[in-house]
Formats: sequence, structure tokens, C-alpha cells
Amino acid sequence: MCGIAGVFTRQRLDSRHERAIGPMLEQIRHRGPDSQKHYADAENGLLMGHTRLIINDFATGEQPLFEEQGDLVLTVNGEFYDFKKHRSRAMAEGHRFATKSDSEVVLPLYRKHGLAFTEHLRGEFAFTLFDRKKQELILVRDRFGIRPLFFHLSNDTLVYGSEAKAVLAHPDVPRQIDPKAVMHQMMQTTVPGMSSFVGIRALEPGRMLRVRRTADRLEVSEHSYWDYEFPEMEAREPMSEEAAIEQVREKLIESIVLRLEADVPVGCYLSGGIDSCCILGLASGAMQSPVKAFTISFDHDSYDESAIAVEMAQSMQADHEMIRLQADDLYGDNYVNTVFHAERSFYNTLGVAKNLMSRRVWQCDYRTVITGEGADELFAGYPALKRDHFLHGLKHLPEKERQLLHAQLEKSNQLFKGAILAEDQLSHPAFDDICGFTPSWIQPWMATLELIKPLLSADVKAALGSYDPIEGIVEKLDAGMIRGRHPLDMAQYTWSKTQLEGQILNWGGDRVDMANSMESRPAFLDHHLAQVATRIPPEYRIKGNTEKWVLREAVKGVLPEVLYKREKFAFMAPPAHTDPSKKRRLQELLDTYVNESRIRTAGLFDPVAVKHFLEAYHADQDPVSLTRKDTVVNHLLCLQIMDSLFIQR
Repeated sequence: MCGIAGVFTRQRLDSRHERAIGPMLEQIRHRGPDSQKHYADAENGLLMGHTRLIINDFATGEQPLFEEQGDLVLTVNGEFYDFKKHRSRAMAEGHRFATKSDSEVVLPLYRKHGLAFTEHLRGEFAFTLFDRKKQELILVRDRFGIRPLFFHLSNDTLVYGSEAKAVLAHPDVPRQIDPKAVMHQMMQTTVPGMSSFVGIRALEPGRMLRVRRTADRLEVSEHSYWDYEFPEMEAREPMSEEAAIEQVREKLIESIVLRLEADVPVGCYLSGGIDSCCILGLASGAMQSPVKAFTISFDHDSYDESAIAVEMAQSMQADHEMIRLQADDLYGDNYVNTVFHAERSFYNTLGVAKNLMSRRVWQCDYRTVITGEGADELFAGYPALKRDHFLHGLKHLPEKERQLLHAQLEKSNQLFKGAILAEDQLSHPAFDDICGFTPSWIQPWMATLELIKPLLSADVKAALGSYDPIEGIVEKLDAGMIRGRHPLDMAQYTWSKTQLEGQILNWGGDRVDMANSMESRPAFLDHHLAQVATRIPPEYRIKGNTEKWVLREAVKGVLPEVLYKREKFAFMAPPAHTDPSKKRRLQELLDTYVNESRIRTAGLFDPVAVKHFLEAYHADQDPVSLTRKDTVVNHLLCLQIMDSLFIQR
């Protein structure tokens, strides 16, 4: 695992760009503390930098990597899990490798298959490949966006980096928080490709950016090489329960076994949920030896799943590490540090908790872990997905039966009302048009929109004009991947194209793991497993009132009975309003970053409106209202911290 950064310009590379690469790489040193190197080709306007975290090939794996003819240059952030197969084939065809690194297989695959080489890449990656003969730089990001990649394009110069902070370190890149990003982050939504900063884009998952150097300009084109595609309802092929269970089990085991391969020890994250528990169980079986497992424990019984994690660890004889977190851990400097690495706001201190967990992993001399992210996206685990399935996907059932299922769902998720489930049904014409309904996952944030609009400054409101954030999301979705699908497929797809990449894999994944130079490997987000999951009939993903039914059955043999029967529990840290000590530590941060002077300096919010909102928040006694306001307070605080870290510094 590593970090990449660089410049590609139509002009001859000048000293200004070459001076920038050091600060750019320094901003992402945490992604690769073992070495830093860069390659400059002034005549071809190319600068490619790399920071390295050694997972494979301790002796010869430094980058950039070069093909023997000298026409191709490569920098990679990520892992390719089937590299030995491709390496053997390439060697049989006469290709000579300079390293034993998995990254180097990209070069012969590109030489052999051209741009179709992405079909042969399996793993989590973001990389840049320069073809000197074509005078073209290619940027590629993995299918689900597990690894980040940002770029800025202006004046015939491309500046790119694994994190936006690396791009911001270049002197030609403006420093300004995007008003649209302010609105979206305050309401907890993500637009594909949007970063927090004006002029900086995230390359979207499953996409390739081609930048060709000509005499007159940089020619830029972008296309999708893969998407999370569900079959249309009429095209769905019959599948038995047994076949579905067996296919899921087979591909999941295959994915885990591939992710256990490394030249360093591999551990597992272990919450009390099905996803991480089955990862630990299957990994233990594959290794036939105890696995190192890491668990977060919160100081509030309603949010703590560690008891189940302990039971699972004991059943697998795992070497279990418990990280016990309290208010002093979740706020203060750790909170600010998490904002720095996430480069976006978060609604809950879970991101801080995961930052601290990855720090503990590193302290235990582990550089990589397998994680459970993606299971809910593949097998419909979230309460909002169940709600859509009950309301829109079971039209064939009697109304009374559907309402009973819905009532059971609402009753069991009272704790998370206002955060992940809206208390009232809301709709938006843009989603109604593309889906036939408004997905439940976005409805809590539509309700939040009315809370946050008055908080925005006059300048931000003027910059936004008549911008509709819901329309902004829908416009970025591929209607061809939505229309004609089952309602559950639509809900899963729209969630995965927005919130998965922009949040779960950001402040809940790569960004807080790599903050401590620790590589996470989400085994469920293997595209071979995903392609099986999309073909699983909706009634096997949610059967009766049981979400992720097919996954539960596939891993039934390794789960404790209590977990096999348990309903999905949202993994969240206790919100600030649940504990006096958390309220106090949160207030300390608010006093520092959300005071009138800081608000006026940042120019993102109206100081009077913020004052009134915080007064109402402190006086509120309603649990649902408080849960929603907690999310707003966190986003507000994070954005103010971001201004301090990235704009005012």
C-alpha cells in the first residue's frame, strides 16, 4: 500500500513543478513511510512520485516502475491479488520482471491487452501509467473506490494525488472549500466525483481518465470500465437457494484466501456484526492457525457490540486485541487528526474510533487487516434497504403482511431514527423519476437539509443559487443501471454509488486506516463476489424479516448462534448527547473552532444562525431530534476544522 502524486503538463516540465513534488509527497507520507521516490521527464512534461508502504517484496519493489523498453512508467497505490497468475503467463511470453511486486504485472497486461487490461486486474488500486509513445497518462481507480485518487486540471496541466491534500500542495491549485460540498456534507450526502475543494475532483470508482499530450493542449477523456450492474428484472435467471448459498460461500472464501497473501502478517477487524465475524471465521479456517483480531469497545451499552466479538474470537481461538474507547479518545486532537486524514466531514465519531483502531494495529506490528466493509452493499444489510424492499419490492404480498414487516423494522431501529432512518416518508421528483420512488437511505438527509440551509453564510447561499443537492446526486447516476431493476437493486445501487465510496470507504476505511500506515482489505468488495451477489434474487438477500439471509446461510457454520439470528445493528459510536463527558469534550472543540471569529474567517456559515442552532441543540430533549442534530453539529465542526487545516494555514 502506498501513495502517489504527480504532474503532467503540455509544456516542458519547469522547476516550479519539480519543486512541488517534495511537498506533495510529504503530505501523504503516512501512506508510505518506508520510502519516497519520484521520476521526472522534463521533455515529456511528466512528474510521477510515490511513497511506499511495504506489504510485498521488501527487496526490490520501489516505484516508479519501468518496462524494459523504457516506454512505460507506472506508480501504484494498492494490491493486485491474482498477480502470480499474470506474472507466470507474462514470463512464459518472454517478459522480464525487475521486481517481485504485485504492482509490476500492470505493465505486461497493458502491453498485451491495451486499455482492456483493466478486465484482468483484481484488487484494490489507484494507479497512473504513462505511455511515452502515445504521450498519454492514464489514471485508473478500482471498481468500488476502495483506494482514493484526486486530480486538478487547468491551463493544460494535470495535478494528481492519492489524497486531495497532496494536490493542494501544488502552488497552481487554488485553496477553497467548495460551497456545494459544504451543503452536501452538512446534510450527509455524497455526489460521485465531488471533493471538498473547488477544482479538485475524485476519479470515480471503476473509471479511467486518459490525458494525452498534443502540440496544442491536453486532450482529456474519461470512461467507465466497470459498474455494479444488476440484471434487469426480465433478464433475471432462476436460481435455487442452494445454488445461491454455495456460490456466495465459494467466492467469499476465494476472496478471503487471496487477501491473506502478503509478505507481512495479516490480521482482521472484528466488530460484533455478521460481516467481520464471518471474515474472521473463514480466515481462521483458511490459515488453520489463530488470527490476530482487533475490536473496538465503546463505553455505552446501547452502542457496544464487543461482547459478541469476544464470543466469536474465543470460538476461533483468535489472538484478540480490545481497544476500549471513551470521550477523551473520541474528541480533542484525535478528532482533528481524523478530519485531516478524511478531508471531509463525518456525522459520527466512528471515524475517530477507527483511526485509533488502525493506530493500535500498527503498534502491534501489523500492516494489513481484512475487513467487512461492503457486505451490506452486496447483500442488502442496511435498515433503509429493508424498508425499500418492504414498501416497494413486495407488491405481490398482501398489504397487511407488508405492513407487519415494516412495523417490525421500525420498532427494532428506534435507536437510529434521525440518523439512518427517517421518521416520516419523504420523496423527491428526481429520484421518483429514475427509481419510481425515493430511496429510504437518502430521506433522513433530506430532512436534515431543512435544518442546515439557514446555517449557511450569505456568500455560500449566493454561490449555490438554485442548486438542488438531490438533483445534483441523481444527475451523476447512470439511469441505464437503475431503470428496469427490482426496487431493492435500485436502492443498493444508488447507495453504493454515493455513500459507499464517499463515506464508508473514506472516514470508515482507507483514509483512517492509512492515517497510521495500515492497509485494509475489504474482502466483500471483490468484483468476482460482487458479480455473484448481483445475480442473487432479492428474496434471498432479504428473506422475510431477515436481511443478508443468503450470506448468513453461506457462513452459518462459523457464526455464533446469537449472531446468526440477530438483526442488523448499525455500527456507530455513541453520539455526544448520550454522555456528559462527551458533551464536555465536544464543547471544547466547538469553543475552539466554531466561535464567532473562526466562523467569520472561514465564511462558510452564518455566525448568528449557528449560535441559535447550538442553543437549540443544547436545550433539546427529544432523542430523534437530538440524533439528527448530533450529525449536523459534527459536520459543522468538521468543516470549520477543515478550513483551519487546509485553507487558513
